[in-house]
Amino acid sequence: MAGVTNAPFRRLCREAGAAGLPADRATEVAASPAPAGLYVAEMVTSRALVERTPESMRIISHDAGEGVRSVQLYGVDPATVRAAVRMLVTEERADHIDLNFGCPVPKVTRKGGGAVLPWKSELFSAIVSGACEEAAGSGIPVTVKMRMGIDADHLTYLDAGLRAQDAGVASVALHARTAADYYSGTAHWDSIARLKETVTDVPVLGNGDIWSAEDALAMVAHTGCDGVVVGRGCQGRPWLFTDLVAAFAGSDVRVRPGLGEVTAVIRRHAELMVDHFGNELKALRELRKHMSWYLKGYVVGGQARAALGLVSTLAELDERLGALELDQAYPGEGAEGPRGRAGSAKVPHVPSGWLDSRDIDDELRAMLEQAESSVSGG
Repeated sequence: MAGVTNAPFRRLCREAGAAGLPADRATEVAASPAPAGLYVAEMVTSRALVERTPESMRIISHDAGEGVRSVQLYGVDPATVRAAVRMLVTEERADHIDLNFGCPVPKVTRKGGGAVLPWKSELFSAIVSGACEEAAGSGIPVTVKMRMGIDADHLTYLDAGLRAQDAGVASVALHARTAADYYSGTAHWDSIARLKETVTDVPVLGNGDIWSAEDALAMVAHTGCDGVVVGRGCQGRPWLFTDLVAAFAGSDVRVRPGLGEVTAVIRRHAELMVDHFGNELKALRELRKHMSWYLKGYVVGGQARAALGLVSTLAELDERLGALELDQAYPGEGAEGPRGRAGSAKVPHVPSGWLDSRDIDDELRAMLEQAESSVSGG
């Protein structure tokens, strides 16, 4: 969800989630910092955060309405992750820290990070334990998100779940695919059920193929998990959180927007992006990727879709949205289901010798130190 779950999009999702609450609960949440759900920022590398690069500081920025500032942290070096967590805690920059061990993209896994890191079990324990120790006493929970493992022959999720529990995490989330699965096929919900049976001291959350509120209810019923994590399902559909919150509150309220309502959300998204980036061109360029997601299932036409995917100003956006047939009703199935990246299964990129052992030798240790420099005193 890099490049997607920035502060403007989180605001849309958070507001949609609050709209799904019954009236009495909505009033309660409005008077409380507790959100209707937890809306996590884009992944930031621990090294970049410790070095305070401008982009890393933008990623962890939150708007005033975020009652829980949730930061998603990635790292391969225990000392650097410790330093990053210490920074977030001592400078009061987060209310929740999520450690990402779920990313399957090659630029992450080839450095031993993301979904392939839990294979090195002691390294995984050192990172998670260090993060929890740095956050201890602050009231800031540390959580873990992971995948099932590298591939079907190198599964790690049960061992990693127990290690994370022992380290003191507040919850464990499982995307029920391996790194090799990438985003293809169907998520293996039975693995979430098995993790729930294995990890008994902290909540277990399920992730994978939550495209609707009904999918979320089905996952909980099938696996016994304590909650769900949504990724691609909300792309172009922040109102999915209205449906999710309503469903878990026992309501049958569901949002089925016509095209006019969708374009109004797009326009507001654009305004929030301009405010966030302080640069209209950059904001509209960042918005472009969202267009196909928002317009999925609606009759728009290839030429109009292409034009909206090239907008550079709010004036262009207004002109191109205004030219659409805005009285279209919700198209039903065409607007639902899978969205975002999918593709086929892939052979994971891992460091040379990574699969030979679950231990770290001197050569791999040196590689990890180079991948993410340690910080003195960490």
